[in-house]
Amino acid sequence: MNRMKTSLLLSAAMLVALPAHAQSAQDDGAQAGTGRVEPGGDDFHDTIVVTAAGLDRLDLLAGTSVLDGVELQRNLDSQVGEVLAKLPGVTASSFSPGASRPILRGFGGERVRVLTDGVGSIDASSTSADHAVTTDPLIAERIEVLRGPAVLLYGSQAIGGAVNVITKRIPPRVPDEPVHVDALIGVDSAYNRREGGLSLDVPLGQNVAFHVDASHHRTGDVDIADYVLAPALRSELLASADEEEEEGHLDEAAELRDTANESGTLPNSATKTTSLGTGIAFFSGNSELGVSFGYYDTSYGVPERPGGGHAHGADEMDAEPVVEEEGPVTIGMKQYRGDLRGVLDLGDGFFDEVRTRWGYSNYTHTEFEGDEIGTVFDVEGVEGRVELVQSRRGAWQGSVGGQYSHTDFVATGAEAFVPPNQTDTFALFAVQELDFDPIEVELGGRYERTTIDVTTTGQSSDFDTLSGAVGASYEVVDRLRVGINLSRAERAPSSQELFADGPHVATQQYEVGNPALGTESSWGMEAYLRGDIGPARLSASIYRNDFSGFIFLAETGTEMAGLPVYQFLQQDAKQFGVEGEVTMPFYESDDLTLLADLRGDYVRATLGDGTPVPRMPPVSLLGALEAQMGHFDGRAEVQWSAKQNRISPLETPTDAFTFVNLSLAWHPLEGSNNVTLLAQVDNVFDVEGRRAASFTKDFVPLAGRNFKLSLRMSL
Repeated sequence: MNRMKTSLLLSAAMLVALPAHAQSAQDDGAQAGTGRVEPGGDDFHDTIVVTAAGLDRLDLLAGTSVLDGVELQRNLDSQVGEVLAKLPGVTASSFSPGASRPILRGFGGERVRVLTDGVGSIDASSTSADHAVTTDPLIAERIEVLRGPAVLLYGSQAIGGAVNVITKRIPPRVPDEPVHVDALIGVDSAYNRREGGLSLDVPLGQNVAFHVDASHHRTGDVDIADYVLAPALRSELLASADEEEEEGHLDEAAELRDTANESGTLPNSATKTTSLGTGIAFFSGNSELGVSFGYYDTSYGVPERPGGGHAHGADEMDAEPVVEEEGPVTIGMKQYRGDLRGVLDLGDGFFDEVRTRWGYSNYTHTEFEGDEIGTVFDVEGVEGRVELVQSRRGAWQGSVGGQYSHTDFVATGAEAFVPPNQTDTFALFAVQELDFDPIEVELGGRYERTTIDVTTTGQSSDFDTLSGAVGASYEVVDRLRVGINLSRAERAPSSQELFADGPHVATQQYEVGNPALGTESSWGMEAYLRGDIGPARLSASIYRNDFSGFIFLAETGTEMAGLPVYQFLQQDAKQFGVEGEVTMPFYESDDLTLLADLRGDYVRATLGDGTPVPRMPPVSLLGALEAQMGHFDGRAEVQWSAKQNRISPLETPTDAFTFVNLSLAWHPLEGSNNVTLLAQVDNVFDVEGRRAASFTKDFVPLAGRNFKLSLRMSL
């Protein structure tokens, strides 16, 4: 049964990055945020700060990063999590090459929203780590990473952060040329990647713009640096092989040794993805209306946990399962999506304009076990928002609005571990800004009502959440601001966290929800420093969050249906972290600029019983030297991830690793970066690396040495 809900939000950094507004603010050739910097330029705040309807600048967005241009091309991947993994405070779930969501400040899944032009992806990617995000980075104009309390603008599920992939499917403006072409082609060695994307923007008269795009990429099984299995798991399998041999089970012993000694290539990790899209927009003065349609189709392999197998027929804890060898697990996924964006100029009254943004999705996700269909996930949903933007009155401006979403989720098959359900949310929010130069004060609030109805059993859960934030920033000197945010955030549990109960073959886990879960809430404080100190550009944050009723998925140490049981639990938790980046030119001449780039982050999260929150990323650092020489940019990076041995019970540690990455970009057009040929070598020394935040870290290592070549054009 569909139900409407209500919401109001206090988050001074909330109305972030409304896509229609943000897209029109950036030229096609601009280099923003963490991309190629122009030392001494005067556009620092315009490129790193994401604006929002009704606000001049959201200083509360202390953790905002923007990836575009050469930096986006350098880190391009088929999954958005991998694209962003080098940014401070960001890592990736790295479940497999075909499925990798962003992890922000140690949080992922239901706490991180992945958006397309400001509206949710409306898929099943947050339901499970093996589900890919249906947003293709290959068509992205830029990607915004939003952390801190401001992201609650996008809903209570964004308590950990949000990733906004900006595309041009709904044209942001009428091109001033007969046709505008964006294209990218790329190949690499470790993934055997072959990819290409093309988009065209055409004016249809003076007030109408038309857009069409297409992309395709294909990869093979991934080349890795060493053994598939982590050392501890490999030793365990070799010991089991010795025991089998002693008992005379020679075939079983040989099979275990073959599995333990697999190296060089990650089996069943190939991917194939195609996306298509078209859109049209009408402009009249300051008003506009645009629509788009998109199609996304991907298939990818799911590497198997050694010894996990796949079992049926046991319904008691620790009962002896009936194991069936059904072949490798692969996933096929399709999404049909429609979007609408509108802006209506209201003149000179109290409200300057009204903005609306809507998205509709019809999504199907099929898990194959060999040639047989295992489980099918169907998601149909709609999400939209309407905002009234206030006219500026002296030092005061802001906006108010509402947001609605409806999701109909159905899983069918023997392993439909989440029952069919409908989730409805309705929210009211407001954000306001007071500019008393050099002091700015920003505040906002959100009230949200969430209803989850299980259609097969009649179970229903209702949650009312109230979130808010207030912040202030002070311009210490010209172009350098210091600020502090205080926030109170609440999140309703998801349908999976409440009602999951069953085996999930793709993750090789038996997941158990908890219908008694209550609202998750947190009190947060964040202090930041951002701006220019001499020639250097700096962004640094320190934050703390105290959670009440923190929801997490933990291994229980038991088995059901031959799979390890993971259960959603809830208790208090504390989180502390620091992150930052600095870019500084240390040599400049007419022909050469040398830059130093340093990024780093640390997060620590502890449950109320004193144990660590599962799957927290370790300390990471990235240092780079970049040389800009006329038509060429050369960059050398050292990327270090510490070992993670501060782990929850039954979790396995990860070793430290260091990747060295080299790249050389050539911009053949004089005075422009609109054409870039990029040659790269990632992981130069072929080092083994595993991400601590990954469920599959023990048997899905990162890629080994990778030679890459790509060409990006915007003409």
